Amino acid sequence: MAGRIEDYALIGDMQTAALVCRDGTVDWLCLPRFDSHAVFAGLLGTEEHGFWRIGPAHAAGAEPPTSDRRRYAGDSLILESEWDQPGRGSVRITDFMPPRDGAPQLVRIVEGLSGRVRMRSALRMRFSYGRITPWVHKVDGRTVAVAGPDSVWLDTEAETHGEDLTTYSDFTVSAGERIAFTISWQPSHHHPPHLPDPEGALTATAEFWRDWVEQCTYRGPYREAVVRSLITLKALTYAPTGGIVAAPTTSLPEEIGGVRNWDYRYTWLRDAAITLSSLLRTGYREEARAWREWLLRAVAGDPENLQIMYGIAGERELGEAELDWLPGYEGSTPVRVGNGAAAQLQLDVYGEVTEALHLAHMTGLARNDYASLLQLKLIRYLEDHWNEPDEGIWEVRGPRRHFVHSKVMAWVAVDRTIKLIESGDADGPLERWRELRDDIHRDVCEKGYDPERNTFTQSYGSKELDASLLLIPQMGFLPPDDKRVIGTIEAIQRELSTEDGFILRYPTEGDEAGVDGLEGDEGAFLACSFWLADDLAMIGRVDEARKLFEKLLGLRNDLGLLAEEWDSKHQRQVGNFPQAFSHVPLIDTALRLTASGAYGG
Repeated sequence: MAGRIEDYALIGDMQTAALVCRDGTVDWLCLPRFDSHAVFAGLLGTEEHGFWRIGPAHAAGAEPPTSDRRRYAGDSLILESEWDQPGRGSVRITDFMPPRDGAPQLVRIVEGLSGRVRMRSALRMRFSYGRITPWVHKVDGRTVAVAGPDSVWLDTEAETHGEDLTTYSDFTVSAGERIAFTISWQPSHHHPPHLPDPEGALTATAEFWRDWVEQCTYRGPYREAVVRSLITLKALTYAPTGGIVAAPTTSLPEEIGGVRNWDYRYTWLRDAAITLSSLLRTGYREEARAWREWLLRAVAGDPENLQIMYGIAGERELGEAELDWLPGYEGSTPVRVGNGAAAQLQLDVYGEVTEALHLAHMTGLARNDYASLLQLKLIRYLEDHWNEPDEGIWEVRGPRRHFVHSKVMAWVAVDRTIKLIESGDADGPLERWRELRDDIHRDVCEKGYDPERNTFTQSYGSKELDASLLLIPQMGFLPPDDKRVIGTIEAIQRELSTEDGFILRYPTEGDEAGVDGLEGDEGAFLACSFWLADDLAMIGRVDEARKLFEKLLGLRNDLGLLAEEWDSKHQRQVGNFPQAFSHVPLIDTALRLTASGAYGG
């Protein structure tokens, strides 16, 4: 069985990523891209669906030993895991994926630290998410697995042998000795990939991350948490295009054993836009420029039919399917690939995209005339559609509603475009759009606010609350000291809080289909909990905000990584992992608290 979600480490090359468990098992890897079929899908099934374990040898039938220590090597994505074997010695495994200019590689270097330790590598490649067993054979001393269009090559100096459709290597490592294993993906009809240089790749990878982190301009408290989150966001960026995936995984459940299992290996405009804002505010302009270029290509020629998400190269067709041969993470089915929500109407996306373009403009990113033209076209679309119901930020699969957050973000889109025109960098019907901005604002305040409870509501005419309402003051829709804002914050804190003080997105109905059209419940949504900390700081409750922020930091795993949600009942992370939508608000809250003077030093 796969480990707990927080037991995993992330390694990647800015084109795909792998998850490595504490026992040295790679249980998830898609090749050659984030959204490709998995070669190791044990995370969503069993070892029969593909894995690669390297660690100290253990008795047949016994659980493999977990590492005694693990860490990233400095500010990098190079994982170091160490085992102490009483009476034998200690060993370290260094796992990484070098940023590529050729074939994607996963490199694992075994290093003896003391004594002599007996080791085993067990490599079981299964293509197409564990469904296809490849043909494994030797070519010029190299081991290659081939099935259809894919081939994966194993290179190592250690002796290997095949048994039970698995490639094994049994070897002993002594103090000071280093033995490397590398797998490389290549289209099966191409020539074999070049022989790897593991040590040279390790040096180059360390240099890459060192140079990248040096660009960070944040020097405030909790810099380690901020930098680790930035590295994670960089790892979720698809370097060839600038697209940013929401997470490198699919179908890690929001409720263990439940049906809320989705594929996050795509670029949500919302997630990517807020990621862009965090990168810009911490000094990363090149990533912002690349994402803006990705956006313009993805939307090109059809801004009126803006999708909420695209493929990492701008693909529009993301058809959803279920993989019925996979039993799911801890029995959580169905396992889904693709995402049917791509066809939804979510009006808030127009606001997030416009806000991102506005921030890029305000921070001095070189002007792009087409970006300004796109912004104007988006507002012209909103003029005719802002007052329609939609599926909202949370991609409900129930009936469309007039979600308050969607209307607020439509207001944001118009407001930021007015500011663009006022700056002289675009032309548009200024007075007409000022009236539109006022109309949206008035509509929200009249129809989306419950005066008896002094709170905004999830949708027009509803009584439900929604944590997305916490963004009202952050977007400038109303000032933080407005009594309606304070009332909304306090209502959410009171009615959507879990027993340990974290925030749910909205009420769910257990076995009954709720507002989102789905059965089951989910964990506390970590982004919403960070939003609450932001709001508390904005209304002057800074100490409370700082305590909540530090409590949220305590939910990170030992490597500083967060999934999408927190299961308060079972005290564990749930949802896809690691999640950009959790790490972005971590950065934002640290910046806000630092600016508010929440830290004494």
